[in-house]
Amino acid sequence: MGSYILRRLLLALPSLLGISVVLFTVLALAPGDPFQDLATNPNVPPEVQQMLRIKFGLDDPIWQRYFRWLAAMLQGDWGFSFISRVDVDTLIRQRVPVTLAVIGASQLLALAVALPVGIYSAVKPYSWFDRIASVFAFVGFSLPTFFTGILLILVFSIKLDWLPFVYRADIAATGWQWWVEQVKQSIMPVVVLGLFQAASWTRYVRSSMLDVVRLDHVTTARSKGLSERAVVLKHVVRNALIPVVTLVALTMPQVFGGAIVTEQIFRVPGIGSLLIDAILRNDTPVIMGVTFVFACLVMVFNLIADLLYGWLDPRISYR
Repeated sequence: MGSYILRRLLLALPSLLGISVVLFTVLALAPGDPFQDLATNPNVPPEVQQMLRIKFGLDDPIWQRYFRWLAAMLQGDWGFSFISRVDVDTLIRQRVPVTLAVIGASQLLALAVALPVGIYSAVKPYSWFDRIASVFAFVGFSLPTFFTGILLILVFSIKLDWLPFVYRADIAATGWQWWVEQVKQSIMPVVVLGLFQAASWTRYVRSSMLDVVRLDHVTTARSKGLSERAVVLKHVVRNALIPVVTLVALTMPQVFGGAIVTEQIFRVPGIGSLLIDAILRNDTPVIMGVTFVFACLVMVFNLIADLLYGWLDPRISYR
């Protein structure tokens, strides 16, 4: 297992290198200048502007700037934010825990809804439960997260005044009250992301279950006299979850993309909102750092999915 993980991490290095090359080239060729505000500021002399451009190498060829950035990254220097005047790694370390907490909770909610609903819909196909679940699933993944987010704000924040619609990082409470306030402000972002994913995953779980339930080994298990519960849980669900794990791993980029929109709606101080702010201000070092973190997180989740294959199907070996 350890050697397999090491090989996968080594294979991920060329992918990350290619991603960094594409990102850096696109950002370098994009219109705009991170120091354009200085050019219109009469209080900043032209010689100071030119000195800053020379210091950060903005007028050097792209390949020189890229290798300089790569060498600094390998040494742990992620660059310096032109706007915030703070190191990029410091900004990311401040934002990553919030994003991972929101995304992690939303994915747990999605699995907690999709697995039982999809399994029961497959066990009782074309029943009233299956039809109602299918309707809600189609409605759920047809509505974008920005629409459901605004809808929840209108209902639970403005009309009912139950939940805060602005996520606060500086909660003044302490102890249990801090946890209560933290949960209250996290409910709507987690629900928006979680239910959107659950709606899509429910249909895949149901479809995968219906494919497996027709296989010969399931018929054999029933012929041995096993209870329907044992047949479903031990012989159907475990095999049906393999393509679902693949789906979850492949949709992680979409999850992070949806988190960016959700963080903007609820003002969640995560790396998604940091990325949007950096794009609007043309803060290239922050954009490079955040997108690189996104790429690393997606690859980590794909590695976790590969490891889950072996747990779900003992025939898969890691060699």
